[in-house]
Amino acid sequence: MDTDIDDHTARRASAPGPAAVRALATEAVHAGRDDLAALGLHAPPIDLSTTYPSYDSRGEAARIDAFAADGTEPPGTPVYGRLGNPTVARFETAIARLEGTESAVAFASGMAALSAVLLVRSSAGLRHVVAVRPLYGCSDHLLSAGLLGSEVTWTDPAGIADALRPDTGLVMVESPANPTLAEVDLRAVAHDCGSVPLLADNTFATPVLQRPAESGARLVLHSATKYLGGHGDVLGGVVACDEEFARRLRQVRFATGGVLHPLAGYLLLRGLATLPVRVRAASATAAELARRLAEDPRVARVHYPRLGGAMVAFEVRGDPHEVIAGVRLITPAVSLGSVDTLIQHPASISHRIVDADDRRSCGVGDRLLRLSVGLEDVDDLWGDLDGALGAGRGA
Repeated sequence: MDTDIDDHTARRASAPGPAAVRALATEAVHAGRDDLAALGLHAPPIDLSTTYPSYDSRGEAARIDAFAADGTEPPGTPVYGRLGNPTVARFETAIARLEGTESAVAFASGMAALSAVLLVRSSAGLRHVVAVRPLYGCSDHLLSAGLLGSEVTWTDPAGIADALRPDTGLVMVESPANPTLAEVDLRAVAHDCGSVPLLADNTFATPVLQRPAESGARLVLHSATKYLGGHGDVLGGVVACDEEFARRLRQVRFATGGVLHPLAGYLLLRGLATLPVRVRAASATAAELARRLAEDPRVARVHYPRLGGAMVAFEVRGDPHEVIAGVRLITPAVSLGSVDTLIQHPASISHRIVDADDRRSCGVGDRLLRLSVGLEDVDDLWGDLDGALGAGRGA
């Protein structure tokens, strides 16, 4: 169950242009900030403007035409906040560098980001999606309900190739998956996708532990609300991808208005600077908690990914609701990836919207609890879990 966290921290990210390859930890601090010294600044500025003055209306018309044609970002002075924002662009640049992609496009939330991807593929007449459960509950619901006109075929990783159709526009996986932490072989899945784009939700792993684009994923999705922000105080989503797909995503973002607020962009860029440190520290604590839980007779099963990470899922023998009610240091709440530890019961909250039979068939049982490990001392966290497990023992 132990994972060599140090091995993951040696992962390196490519800087654009002739610059030498820099370590991911270095990129996390400097990406999106390369021009600050030349501007006479140390901290990135926050641009809160919704609109920008221009006395060259002919030039504006040409820039808008270029954007409407293929999603090319207007060069020069920004035009309007829904079309682009310099603060948000810094965050996008940083994520693209960390994930090793050409571009990234930020949105108001992770669900807004996923919705934009589905709209891009649907606009090309490719409404069919092949997906592997489990996914985040709202992602599952968005696909299953066909709210954006999509049709989904659910399969296991081995069945992806057979599930593809001429109108398949996307294959979606989440690894490690929410909430069971199940892992898939991204390289094998990408191979089976053929020419169909693979979307990998990398929210749980972050680029600190894996970079799906290196394994063939064309699209890398993040709920930036989680580890990228890291402090439970900002909502956001982002898709890291090639520039061709990014242009289409920008067009959808402009048309639908799912933009990331500049203050959120600033907070997310600030969060990235400590992302490697936070993920390493929380992962080490999570691995130890997973070990202790696996040895506890009150726990029936522990799920902890081979990849490592700061998420732990475990099935209790007693009443999971009493465990939730019994924590004192740990916060019983949805979401994850914050500096403080959170616990929740997926069947009641994050995956409640998924059909009960579908939940159970993919491992989201009624006694499963999901723990997002933060930066507290491991013994303090274990003391709280130990007491809460005792509270739930009688059921």
